[in-house]
Amino acid sequence: MNQAEIHDYLKNFFIENESTILEESDGHLHIQLSIDMDKALMNRPFYWHYTEKIGAVPNPMKLTLITDSNLAPEDIKGELIHFGSPRLHQIFQTAQELGRHALLYESVQPNGASLPMKPWLILNGSVSYCCDHKKDQFFSIGLSLITGEMINDIHSQIKNKRFQEQIPNYCFTMTPIIKPQAGLERIKRYLMGQEKLKEHKWADDALSRMKKDEALLEAFYDGEEEKTETYDQEKEAIKAQYEPFINISIINGGMFYFSNHPSDNQNMVY
Repeated sequence: MNQAEIHDYLKNFFIENESTILEESDGHLHIQLSIDMDKALMNRPFYWHYTEKIGAVPNPMKLTLITDSNLAPEDIKGELIHFGSPRLHQIFQTAQELGRHALLYESVQPNGASLPMKPWLILNGSVSYCCDHKKDQFFSIGLSLITGEMINDIHSQIKNKRFQEQIPNYCFTMTPIIKPQAGLERIKRYLMGQEKLKEHKWADDALSRMKKDEALLEAFYDGEEEKTETYDQEKEAIKAQYEPFINISIINGGMFYFSNHPSDNQNMVY
């Protein structure tokens, strides 16, 4: 996740959570937090308890996030945000808690006849490549629960559509043929299948570094007739540090109902 992607993610996150972008450059965001976002991010429980107890006018804070110090104004003061920073991790956690499960309907206005709404399972998450380093790639995949069709990067293709929590008038929902849990497993299988097709040089490099450290460990204990408990602990620590693995995690997702195909630019998987 590069800095430009972090910038776009943060901007969308705050807008979707009713926080106003007061000022923006390519390298920073100045945000007027909503009450809910202040409570979630700014760690002011006593202020909010007191304000609500006496019925005072709430005054949520403003927040300045610097996503690229080279592109932000020189005199700007704020929090530097990068992948792995505590603030970004906190925002990811908040997004996960707020939007883990959604049930939304495309906002449409049928002309007379009843309009069927087709169910799609949409999941946003990350594929993490872990060893002594870590790299994350984010995904957004939609799966039709009627046909089984998948669409990659579906978030970018539906971000301009309007949704609502109640089914629109004169619309009805089609019953899923694929159960949501089965759809979730289908998406996970697809992601793991994609990983098996890739050349994972990062994993080979990690194993190479692990062998070098193991060789140093063996040389250090060379000549000892019996390996000590410390030797076993150090060998396990080397393995835990370097041994590569891939982890797929779901950040949030939900059921979305569309009147037509959700994407004009159909980036289909199958």
